Amino acid sequence: MTESGITFTVDATQPSHQRLRVAIQIKAPFSKSKLTLSFPRWVPGSYFLREPIQHVTDLSVNDDSGNALSFSRKEVDSIVISDVQSCKSVTVEYQLLAVDLSVRSNHFDESHLHMMPPFTWFLPTSGIEGERMNLQHSIQFKLPKSWTVTTQLDKIELKENNDMSIHIYSAKNRDDLLDGIAECNSNSVIETTIDGIRHTLDIWDAGGKEPHPVMVKRFIDDMKSIVKEHHALFGIIKEDYHTILHLTGGPRGGLEHMNSQTSMVPRTSLQPGNVEEYRDLVSLFSHEYLHKWNVKRLRPKKFLDYDLQREVNSDLLWWFEGTTSWLGDIICLQSGAWSKEDYFADMKRKLKRHHSRSGIDSQSLCEASHEAWIHLYRGHPYSRETQISYYLEGELSIFALDAELRKRSNGESGVGDLMAELYHKHNINVEQKGDRGIQYKDIRKALTSLRGGRRLGTFLDELTTKKGVLDLDQAFALFGIPYESSKPKERKDGTEKIAWKEFEQGWLGINLRNQNNKLLVSSHLQESPVREHLQVGDEIIAVNDQRITSSEQLKTALKGNAEEEITLLYSRSSIIQEVNVTPINEPKAPTVSACDGNRFWKATTRTLQKS
Repeated sequence: MTESGITFTVDATQPSHQRLRVAIQIKAPFSKSKLTLSFPRWVPGSYFLREPIQHVTDLSVNDDSGNALSFSRKEVDSIVISDVQSCKSVTVEYQLLAVDLSVRSNHFDESHLHMMPPFTWFLPTSGIEGERMNLQHSIQFKLPKSWTVTTQLDKIELKENNDMSIHIYSAKNRDDLLDGIAECNSNSVIETTIDGIRHTLDIWDAGGKEPHPVMVKRFIDDMKSIVKEHHALFGIIKEDYHTILHLTGGPRGGLEHMNSQTSMVPRTSLQPGNVEEYRDLVSLFSHEYLHKWNVKRLRPKKFLDYDLQREVNSDLLWWFEGTTSWLGDIICLQSGAWSKEDYFADMKRKLKRHHSRSGIDSQSLCEASHEAWIHLYRGHPYSRETQISYYLEGELSIFALDAELRKRSNGESGVGDLMAELYHKHNINVEQKGDRGIQYKDIRKALTSLRGGRRLGTFLDELTTKKGVLDLDQAFALFGIPYESSKPKERKDGTEKIAWKEFEQGWLGINLRNQNNKLLVSSHLQESPVREHLQVGDEIIAVNDQRITSSEQLKTALKGNAEEEITLLYSRSSIIQEVNVTPINEPKAPTVSACDGNRFWKATTRTLQKS
């Protein structure tokens, strides 16, 4: 492959102050007298413009003889280097702060480097011929001698010096470069072969704690089962796959790449006895692995060529995230990595979130997708009342679509078949370039072409473009899954456990947070009886003259006060105020419990692997 003449270098040999030394060398020819380099502002997979250039310091530019070249800042994200046409090469060097522990950014300390290319390097955007960015680039990692690199980039060679190792890789083009995350550390990388494909697992703990070996083995076994289920649905992509797993004291997240993922979960996920945390880890792995097909290779047409400097909206994020959430968890169940108890425990959690929000009457799935750049990552205290998550509501809507499709096809077709059909017809590698990438009409056409889907076009239209149309009662009924409010616990003699009204729990329908020893209202829940009385930011001081300093104390004070008027003392902008309000019984939203479902549910959750 023809090389671009551009080398990207990161030096992680000096972890003091958590600053990387970074360089970009660009060889001649230069097409203009001025060379412009811009820092990407968008990381694909995250619909929010970030400003990684804020972490750059000590920037310098030199020619091939080491002479300093003059440069100036342009706009918020770029530099312009003057008088480059006579240079044989131009080298840009700087230090880069790497302290943000997340899946979308750089983190560097004595124990590891997690490197995100869009957070690391400027890219030439003017001054060289544009096609050079889509030629092969060279990437160099200068690392402590005990460290290795986990990355989907292509390995070229390893050079050993006295005090460091230089790991040299290549990227096929600009997008391959930007997608080529790397985890560098001295840990042992676990390798396994699944359906003839090499998979690696690189586990790094932020505090240096070792995961429990039995839990690691269990996770690897579940990974194998999940991967085989994905392969049974989509087919095998014959390229190595790398899982980077960060264990933390709390932060969680995941980000997909073409042949790798970075997933971040609390370290308790791989410690015995943490059922919910391990269940979440398995789900996250399956979700990000499914993105290998749905997002990285099957994309919206608008994302076939990423514009990294501005927002590019899509109305289809409900498909790319909601469907991935739905199918990723179904595959956990199909593969046996989840039991039915796991699946329904997680669905119960999702339903609780669904019923605590009222935004479904204010925003459609397509609107939520289109407005992701200004809403999802920029939430405010009233978001849950006016906005929906295209992850959560997208998943529940796809659940409803799958139920209708299973019924109308007599169990033979499901959303998994729909996604596989779209992938094979429209992925970025299909021969006909005009078929690459999808629009809404492609999803609709593929759906109505499936067995049982002929009359589901209008159903999909309403589900994605209208507000408040999701009918979960119908969806659960079609799958034979009981969906109802939980009944009060009973004594052995048949009487209700809570027999007297004075012991019923009052409910105000607010979320609270403690700040500076103050109990503050952070948001309202659906059906809150104090929505018209309390504002976000108000401090709760007392209930019926009883001092309140914590949410637990508030709950105790409201015990026995359901449907009874109380006096609430609160502070707004440091002014003490009093109001009489009437707590209510907490609304009992319908939920689910573990069950076998009917034959349509069994068809949905049955393994696709051949015995």
